[in-house]
This record gives sequence, C-alpha cells and structure tokens, in this order.
Amino acid sequence: MHKAYKTVSLLFFLMEVLTQRELRVREEEILDKIKRGALFIYPTDTIYGIGCVASDACAVEKVRLVKKRADTPFSIWVPSLAWVRLHCVVDSTVEGELKNLPGPITLILKLKDRKSIVTEVNNGAKTIGIRYPNHWFGKMVEKLGVAIVTTSVNIHGKPFMISIEDLDPGVETQIEFMIYEGPKDAKPSKIINLVEGGVRER
Repeated sequence: MHKAYKTVSLLFFLMEVLTQRELRVREEEILDKIKRGALFIYPTDTIYGIGCVASDACAVEKVRLVKKRADTPFSIWVPSLAWVRLHCVVDSTVEGELKNLPGPITLILKLKDRKSIVTEVNNGAKTIGIRYPNHWFGKMVEKLGVAIVTTSVNIHGKPFMISIEDLDPGVETQIEFMIYEGPKDAKPSKIINLVEGGVRER
C-alpha cells in the first residue's frame, strides 16, 4: 500500500485500497472480482462512486443496503456510447447530447432494452441515468463490457465522500476494495433529463 495511506484510520483494514498503478498491475484479478459481483469504490471525473456490475441483481441489492436507499433508481456508467445507442432510445436530441460525452453529466434516457440491466438498478422504470465520465477508470469499464452501477459514496441523505478520511464506516465495512487517487475537489454530475425535460445542478 502506498505510504500516503499509512496514516488512515485502522477502520480500513478490511477494505483493500489500491492506487491506479496497483490496479494496472492487478487488472485481470480486479476485473474478475467485479464480474463476480464485488462491491467497490472508484474515482470518476466528479466525485467517488460506489457500485457493482449492473447485471448482478444480488450485488445491486447489496449496494442498496449499503446506501440505505430502497427505492430511488441508480444511474449506470456505460462501457461505450455504442452501448447507449444499442440499449437506449436515441433520437437526434439524444445524439446531440452524446456529443458532449465523455464528461461530468448524467443523461436520463428511455431504456429500449430492459434486459440490458437488472430491474434492481432502476426498479423497473422505463428510464435510466447514463454516465460516461471523462476519466481513466473508464478503460476498466470498457474492458468489463457491461455497465456498472454508479452512485455517490454515502449513506442516503448524508454527505458524499470526497476523501478517504470522510468515508462512512457503515459503508466501508461492506466494500471489498477501493481505487483511490486522493481528495476530490468537485461536485456530482449535472443531470439532464431528456425524457421529461429539465436540468438539475447538484
């Protein structure tokens, strides 16, 4: 483990913390863990996210339990824009917004292929929040070939994590590993609803 993390509280002894470099060395192992349903924390172009593959109902339910968020739909980090065009309803308006990706926005789209994610992700809704961040971790999602759940690292209603020091112990004890790149100085993504209309800054 990197020297910078030795001063972190012993609360984190159950959760492995990886740097970008360590992730690259163990890439195949980590990808396999994610495919098998691991819950993990990862960096984005905004804040840190918590998630799992969006194709594993049991893993998604575990994320809901960690977050204490039973009903609100989760967004997903897609492996490519081709995935969006294949599984979502894409018209000229949507295509115009896709040109702004990758970037720090969430697009609310109509889901065309309901089997592309398990119903536990969006509770069976006809829409889904799409993220395609401008961040190096996107290469890992691309190699997975499937979408992952993306939601802020916090218990629902509490402040989101921007540094390892403010990770809620109630979340930490249920996470297998974290990919950490230092404190974040950002805010959650802007939400653009292309189904009902409207833009929400957070």
